[in-house]
Amino acid sequence: MATSRELDAKNYLEKHKILELMDNLTSMLFFHRPERPCEFLITQLEKLKLARTTSRDYPCLFNESNLEAIFGILDPTRQGYITLGQYKEALNTIGLKQFDAFPQGADYNRITLETFKKEAKDGLLKSSATFKS
Repeated sequence: MATSRELDAKNYLEKHKILELMDNLTSMLFFHRPERPCEFLITQLEKLKLARTTSRDYPCLFNESNLEAIFGILDPTRQGYITLGQYKEALNTIGLKQFDAFPQGADYNRITLETFKKEAKDGLLKSSATFKS
């Protein structure tokens, strides 16, 4: 059974999304592998702080060309769409926990590149904005 202090700590971490923030920072650190990790982390935190006031340009591991490459891997014959299952698996694989489970095209089991990119960008924006309460 958790103590009152442990519950307070858990609530604090959840309220301020500290675990998500640390996860994102750690992922960026491993992805970029900067020579000066402390300076890199400070820069990322400064970018997050700036993004908080502008509501855009959150630091993120994936850009549009990365999303297009992921889609291309899932659509090697260039049909122009992927299945709903592929869409969900891809978004889970890039670390998104919350996204539209039935986006445009889901009724026909055909998710287009534009829908995939939109949903991925929206999810990444929410994920990158972890410091927001």
